[in-house]
Order: sequence, then structure tokens, then C-alpha cells
Amino acid sequence: MTTITATRAEVCVVACAEAFRGDGEILAAGIGGAITVLAARLARLTFEPDLITHDGTCLLTGDVPPLGGTPEVVEGWLPFRDHLWLVLNGRRHVMLGASQIDRYGNSNISCIGDWARPRSQLLGVRGAPGNTVCDPTSYWIPRHSPRVFVPRVDMVSGVGHDRAAEAGPSAYRHHDLRRVVTDLAVLDFDSPDHSMRLASVHPGVTVAEVVDRTGFPLTVPDTVPQTRMPTAEELRILREVLDPGSLREREVPDPGPSTLGAPATSRDRRAPGPDAGRRSGRETPA
Repeated sequence: MTTITATRAEVCVVACAEAFRGDGEILAAGIGGAITVLAARLARLTFEPDLITHDGTCLLTGDVPPLGGTPEVVEGWLPFRDHLWLVLNGRRHVMLGASQIDRYGNSNISCIGDWARPRSQLLGVRGAPGNTVCDPTSYWIPRHSPRVFVPRVDMVSGVGHDRAAEAGPSAYRHHDLRRVVTDLAVLDFDSPDHSMRLASVHPGVTVAEVVDRTGFPLTVPDTVPQTRMPTAEELRILREVLDPGSLREREVPDPGPSTLGAPATSRDRRAPGPDAGRRSGRETPA
């Protein structure tokens, strides 16, 4: 039997690509780096062929070019007003980054510290409020650490489950946070109160390592599976078609080759954190 060997970056690309599974004919937008762009294009070339992808600016591509390549087939032009129409009508699944994210998926890309006098000024909210309220949204965090996974974000740029519920139907009707992929693990919100749950750990990573690098209590199932490995065909497409220059490896330095192993386990369903015991009393909308 042939053993499939992949780098950590390649595992992360496939984990991000899985966020687009089942989307169908919708614009798949990766923001802020090679991994998310590769993920959308890999999904389109494999298990989600109806996805719409673009060249990173305003051209909808009929083919799927490599990173940095020019599309040979252009299916359409997407000026800013039409891009906004897609966002406001739920026809875009974006994979965002975040400087901070909390246990309910509220994210911050605006400032670090008090809003009135921040220690660091970042991007501003940009399109995060509209994206998170109107469209499927996922996150890619290339460095999993307590500085990013915080008990409370300094400013809410992207709307999480608790704030969407508090805002009422106008916010939670189309609110759809899918998953958070990091260099260590895949997390989702499939828990009774929609707080962040550890869905899988990447090959070579332990549950304890993820818990230790998260600044709030994670929901941890009794058995945590391993993030799936890329297939041989996915690796061929990544290495030979989409990213022959290996830009993915610059974004996620490789700790060593990954191979398929046994699932990680944890005895504690809810791992302790800096605000352990503090629970939200909100009701989850139907």
C-alpha cells in the first residue's frame, strides 16, 4: 500500500478546501494569502466543480490558473457594485483572516487595545460585517496562538454566533459560520451553544497542543479525529498545476512530513481555559 506523504501546508490547503464542499454555484473567495486561494481553486478542480472563482481582482475565470498566472478563459467581469450584490444576496463564501477571534466566532481586524486609544491600528472592519451576516464565512488562521484565539475580541469586525442571536432575525437569518482552519487544527461551531469546537487535529498535532494555544475553553469531543490527508490526485494538482512554485510552504513552515495516523483522543469534553466556568446564557435561534 502506498503511503501518502504531505506537508503541513498541503494538509491546511485541503482542510480549507473542504469548507467549500457542497457550495455549488457560488463565488469562492480566499482572502489574504496563498493557502485560501489555493483552497478555492483546488475545490473547484476536484469535488466542487460548479464553484465560481476569480483572478483575485474582478475577472471571473473559466479556467483555474496557477498562483500568479493569468487566466486563459474569462467568463465575466465583476465590478465592485456587482461584487457587493453577491455579498448582500448570499452568493459568496469568503474565507477571511482574523487578528483576533473568540469562542463564538466574533472576529477583529480593526484594532488591538481599547478602541478609543488602540495600541495598534489594523485594517478597519472592511467587508467583515456584511460578509458574516449575509454569507457563508470561514476563517484561515496561519498561526494558532492565544494572541489570536482570545476570550473577548477588542473590537467586533465580523459577527459571531452570540452577537448574531442578540441582534435578532436580521442578523442570524443568513448567518453561517462554517469552520476555522489553523496551522494546527480544524474547528467549527457544532456545539449546543455554537461555541468553538475542536473538529480535528492535523497529523503530528495533539489535542493538548491545540488547547494550550487557545485562549478560551474549547469544546473537545471524547475522540478527536485527524484532519484528512490530501489524496494523491489533490497533491498532484497542488504541486504540478496550481502551485509549482510552492508558495504554500512559505505561509505554513513544515514541521516535517505528515502521514495518516490514528485519531487523537481526549478525556475532557470541555478543556479548561482562562475564563473556564463562564458560559453564555443566550438562546440559540431556530
